[in-house]
Amino acid sequence: MAEEAISPEELEFIRQRALHRFDSIVPTAGREGTEITSDIFKGRTLAIYTSGGDSQGMNSAVRSITRMAIYCGCKVYLIYEGYEGMIEGGDFIKEATWNTVSDIIQQGGTIIGSARSSEFRTREGRLKAATNLITRGIGRLVCIGGDGSLTGANTFRLEWTDLVAELIKTNRVTEALAKKIPYIQIVGLVGSIDNDFCGTDMTIGTDSALQRIISSIDAVVATAQSHQRAFVIEVMGRHCGYLALVAALASEADFCFIPEWPAPENWRDVLCDKLAQMRSEGQRLNIIIVAEGAIDRDGKPITAEDVKTAVKNKLKYDTRVTILGHVQRGGAPSAFDRLLGCRMGAEAVFALMEMTEESEPCVISIDGNVMVRVPLLKCVERTQMVQKAMADKDWTTAVMLRGRSFQRNLETYKLLTKMRTVEKDNLSEGHKFKVAVINVGAPAGGMNAAVRSYVRMALYHQCTVYGIEDSFEGMANGLFKEFQWSDVTNWAMYGGSFLGTQKSLPTAATMPKIAEQLKKHGVQALLLIGGFEAYHSTMILADHREQYPEFCIPMCVIPCTISNNVPGTMVSLGSDTALNEICQMIDKIKQSATGTKRRVFIVETMGGYCGYLATVSALSSGADNAYIFEEPFSVQDLSDDVQVILSKMEVGAKRYLVVRNEWADKHLTTDFVQNLFNSEGKKQFTTRVNVLGHVQQGGSPTPFDRNMGTKLAARALEFLLIQLKENLTADNKVVAKNPHTATLLGLKGRKVVFTPVQELKKHTDFEHRLPAEQWWLGLRPLLRVLSRHRSTYESSAILESVEEVEEDTHMF
Repeated sequence: MAEEAISPEELEFIRQRALHRFDSIVPTAGREGTEITSDIFKGRTLAIYTSGGDSQGMNSAVRSITRMAIYCGCKVYLIYEGYEGMIEGGDFIKEATWNTVSDIIQQGGTIIGSARSSEFRTREGRLKAATNLITRGIGRLVCIGGDGSLTGANTFRLEWTDLVAELIKTNRVTEALAKKIPYIQIVGLVGSIDNDFCGTDMTIGTDSALQRIISSIDAVVATAQSHQRAFVIEVMGRHCGYLALVAALASEADFCFIPEWPAPENWRDVLCDKLAQMRSEGQRLNIIIVAEGAIDRDGKPITAEDVKTAVKNKLKYDTRVTILGHVQRGGAPSAFDRLLGCRMGAEAVFALMEMTEESEPCVISIDGNVMVRVPLLKCVERTQMVQKAMADKDWTTAVMLRGRSFQRNLETYKLLTKMRTVEKDNLSEGHKFKVAVINVGAPAGGMNAAVRSYVRMALYHQCTVYGIEDSFEGMANGLFKEFQWSDVTNWAMYGGSFLGTQKSLPTAATMPKIAEQLKKHGVQALLLIGGFEAYHSTMILADHREQYPEFCIPMCVIPCTISNNVPGTMVSLGSDTALNEICQMIDKIKQSATGTKRRVFIVETMGGYCGYLATVSALSSGADNAYIFEEPFSVQDLSDDVQVILSKMEVGAKRYLVVRNEWADKHLTTDFVQNLFNSEGKKQFTTRVNVLGHVQQGGSPTPFDRNMGTKLAARALEFLLIQLKENLTADNKVVAKNPHTATLLGLKGRKVVFTPVQELKKHTDFEHRLPAEQWWLGLRPLLRVLSRHRSTYESSAILESVEEVEEDTHMF
């Protein structure tokens, strides 16, 4: 039985989605899944607008809503410049076509403009807006913005009946027109880089902003290291410290100032003592991150200049200030935000079309890895409660209201940056356990971050911690290194594996040596960080416990592979970094075709037999198709695709992009596809191949992977310590034979769970190194719909209350 197991209903829902069955599914009691086919909502009208501050990923949402609605038979309007455009009317409200939103998914900002409207706050402004909507037959709105924009939309909805009555009375609209729009319905998508909206794990734009911040900090670290400087970096977050907090976790900052966790009155002394200690341990630089809304316990603002002055006056360090400003809003959106916009946008269309006059407005949110519909007013109320708690200086309540994800981030940050004094330890309880960590398999982004977190958490809990170099070969040869706190400084920012990693498994020849070394070093618990090999190795060790007593220790696997092909988790550490590398390269490939003749690109990705990278990168980059092993294809399918290419190019398209997984088919290779396209295309287009190769494994880890690795490793260490105490014998020996002591830590649905590896065996295709069930196959129809292939897509959102969302255990 897995720890924190999800409900049978959710398991069945995930199973059905993973098996790519598109019949009706019941994700929660009382709601049937909605199968979406072409023209199912024919004759209906909706409008889309963005309001308030812009954020990366808004264009992905606009594209997804527009194309899904058109696919379903709806008429779609784009309202330019937010509420201002709704008031002005005219050319500010235009009907959209399929091509209106072509080639925008990789662009930052919002192509339809955004503005804050003071006139919409007046009744006259809302009367003008209502007039413009009624005359165009618009009664359904998708608002992409923050809590202020969504609150304004709901006020507009509540006033609608009175506004319409006044418009009829003053002859601004006819009664016949007004009767066609008796009410309006609202669905919201939260676009905000601050991630300050309660009810969703992530808002559109947050991940991209974090990438801008981390990229800037990584660059600053290089120059600070050269000159032994301290840098104070100010990030956005006037009322929410999420960006500063997660950036501090991902960048290994020495100190962080956020509104929800105000610094004590003597913060200058605390800060300087911490920085001085880090320098005394050999650290050449210091990074301090300040949210623009940072305050102390008395509510007094703490600015970047205040921090700089404190450090210079007391420590005499060469201290510089970098204010990142609006660079955090700019640039291309991350792969996560593109995918989030696609998924939320599609669900917004379904939610809007299912609403009746009595339906409450909802917000499309993400909880773990599941789309949910949360009541708008509950979310806004919860968000305003945070602001009230902060105004009342009730910091504990403010942090609690931010949700479990924020709390976990803050707890992890506090532990990982704590000054090294002997603490009263709640987990080891006086025992001096010896634990170890090993990397197994191919390198992936986030490996080093996970090792760093595990080492420091183990040291905090008074453990001796070993790093094992070069995987099981190194373990067999006794390559154990005892780690100290400073040994893992700055590890999180680097890709690859500093411990060294190989794809070798424990064998009959090496297992006696492995057992000997574990006994020699007294290892009592082991964390394995890696891909399919790490999972398989843990299973082998667990299966040989009767033969080797040294293997009777708690073991845990953190899945870390770009392929995302490990059972027991929906997302593997490292896959986000790889997706971003792929999307950036595809963006450049698409740009290279600008101004050229008709061209088809075939991009080959890694992943072994797993089509995750191919499918999700295709969806996130706006590609037209993805060929994968899990969905067999034939020569006839390829020939049919040539006809699709030709039909698209006949109506103006000049580019077609296919992503192919490296082992999608051993006969229908990338070169074969290119040759077939060239032959069947009859010189109507040219074809180019791009094999991306090992560049997908490189690069600096994304904030998502750094943060995920940090928190998963902290969770794993806590779990292992609990198991150590539970399996401690009277003579102080650890004897762990239960299957629950050899587990894999992964994200399932909306929870992080520990699943025994021996339970996962029956859910594994060992020949092709694949899980039997893969959730992302449910995204395949969305890819085809958004690229204008005929398909069937199913709404997968779960109806939730905001209370239920906040009660779950969030990971990110």
